[in-house]
Amino acid sequence: MEATGVTAGGKPVTFPQYLLLNAKRFATRPAMRIKDYGIWQTWSWSEQRDEIRDLALGLQAMGLEEGDRIAIVGSNRPRLYWAFCAAQSLKAIPVPVYADSVADEIAYVLNHAGVRFAIVQDQEQVDKLQSVAEDIPGLTDIIYDEPRGLRDYDHTHLHDFATIQEKGRQASASDKALVTDWEERIRASDGSEISAILYTSGTTGRSKGVMLTAAASVKAAEDTAKFDHMTENDEVLAYLPLAWVGDHYLNYAQGYAVGLCMSCPESPETVSQNLREIGPTFYFAPPRVFEGLLTSVMIRMEDASRIKKWLFDHYLAVAKKHGERILEGRPVPLSARISYWLGDKLIYGPLRNVLGFTRIRTAYTAGEAIGPDLFSFFRSLGINLKQLYGQTEAFLYVTAQKDGDVRPDTVGPAAPDVEIRIAENGEVQFRSPGMFTGYYGDEEKTKETMTPDGWVMTGDAGIFDAEGHLKIIDRAKDVGKLTTGALYAPKYIENKLKFFPNIKEAVAFGNGRDFVAVFLNIDLTAVGNWAERNNISYGSYQELAGLPQIYEMMAAHVDQVNRDLAAEPMMAGAQIKRFLVLHKELEADDGELTRTQKVRRGFIAERFEPLIEALYNGSTEQFIETDMTFEDGRKGVIRATVKVADAKTHPAVETLPEAAE
Repeated sequence: MEATGVTAGGKPVTFPQYLLLNAKRFATRPAMRIKDYGIWQTWSWSEQRDEIRDLALGLQAMGLEEGDRIAIVGSNRPRLYWAFCAAQSLKAIPVPVYADSVADEIAYVLNHAGVRFAIVQDQEQVDKLQSVAEDIPGLTDIIYDEPRGLRDYDHTHLHDFATIQEKGRQASASDKALVTDWEERIRASDGSEISAILYTSGTTGRSKGVMLTAAASVKAAEDTAKFDHMTENDEVLAYLPLAWVGDHYLNYAQGYAVGLCMSCPESPETVSQNLREIGPTFYFAPPRVFEGLLTSVMIRMEDASRIKKWLFDHYLAVAKKHGERILEGRPVPLSARISYWLGDKLIYGPLRNVLGFTRIRTAYTAGEAIGPDLFSFFRSLGINLKQLYGQTEAFLYVTAQKDGDVRPDTVGPAAPDVEIRIAENGEVQFRSPGMFTGYYGDEEKTKETMTPDGWVMTGDAGIFDAEGHLKIIDRAKDVGKLTTGALYAPKYIENKLKFFPNIKEAVAFGNGRDFVAVFLNIDLTAVGNWAERNNISYGSYQELAGLPQIYEMMAAHVDQVNRDLAAEPMMAGAQIKRFLVLHKELEADDGELTRTQKVRRGFIAERFEPLIEALYNGSTEQFIETDMTFEDGRKGVIRATVKVADAKTHPAVETLPEAAE
């Protein structure tokens, strides 16, 4: 077969082909960075090629073959990213797993995928795998990146990453043809092989293994990189979960397609500090991160001096009124431009610098709907924040907002070369360059997700506006009606609640019921700071959540949301009538959230059924016992009597026709 790769003058169709190309055209440019022991270490593209080649040849010497599945478990580390490309260069299939998964979750994925080798970060991941080794009979060898704590372990089937690379170097030194053969195999690929198996977050059940082919993945990455004018001069901070499609696409795939530099944080705890040090030009964060940033800003301003607080509030109002128009180059009065310029010098610029957003040219958010107010807040500060809508099955992008055509209530038109249609039941369906070939080992689920004519069913309900921008209403199965006939869209309500810095999570109920009721999770950082400033003592999250003052605070937030809903004709009938503050934080370890921090609504409804009944039967409090997992992995039971409160609803606001105003 004639080579279609880089040496044949063709366009790369696999990421290893891009590795060879980038090592040639960007040889000395930075490809990867990590902060370790307080120092930023950098590898150029040619150095990265050598690191990946040594690993690939070492794995080959261990017996890794074409089609073998190799698990990758850990945080964002250069060696784990190199493992992706090393496996792909041998036509083996990387299967990333969430680093915070408990042992049983990891065992399920490795067993389901038929994994033979695993490359992990450290002792924690080694311990997890060894604790469930009997449940993963296909796993033969584990390779670790960080040796700390592993010296006295049995190394019969346990290997140091550096040792495997040294094995590769020795093999190539004794047989010069190995390197040539490795490169020729890379160049000969037509991109038809499976590039990766990415497991879904499991919002509605067991995770599914999404199979993505090499050529399709490369094409998708090239399209969106071109859409956002990305080049080798861009830099990203790779802090998102390694197993999530967002990280694999935005950092790894786009990074190889344009030759940019990917920087890894020192640890998950130092992300915000490393963000300021790197100053990325392209940035992605789910809404939860932006909610956290807004919370931290508001907390800091509560502790600021009176003059600083006044300046902040004054120029925030200026930004809210004119910031987005200035960002998009639309006309505004000269006085507004001058006022915004002053605000940029005094407030917006320093704030962007504190957040690490000074150099950002393009920022995206996705994963869940973001509150319009939260979205507009960051854009008004001069940050080009946009929305995309994506799925693992699409290899991320389904829609994306264009520069200068950004709206808080839509996720934009179809991404490059993507087709979208709305089915008769309101479900969004798509076809795209990077779309998956099926779920690994599950033809039945694949058939359930694909239409007979080859479109992917997203499970989300949406509509197009007059300009062709897509609006996602909610998960199709979650959108319903109250007994009054009013439209019920829980995610829409939840996002309005989560705009308040004091509310970390919200879960709404109401489909088929007389009214809407919600669970609330307070943000311990924000509310704890408030309690400290007001000399309110508490001993735990549970105690703080149950305080009367907290219920008064939450009641005010719910009331504001109800006022907003009253002004929206379609949602006025879905105002919140009752609420409670949960006695525990919703946690992924307890199954209440997915590993990407999405609410598992059905599981929560079952787990907290007594509390839901209390919301609807008029009770003012309800005792409940809940199983939970502590940070050290121990299991326990938390008991609480949870208060239930009524909320004030408001008459629907009649909006006058525009012509009559």
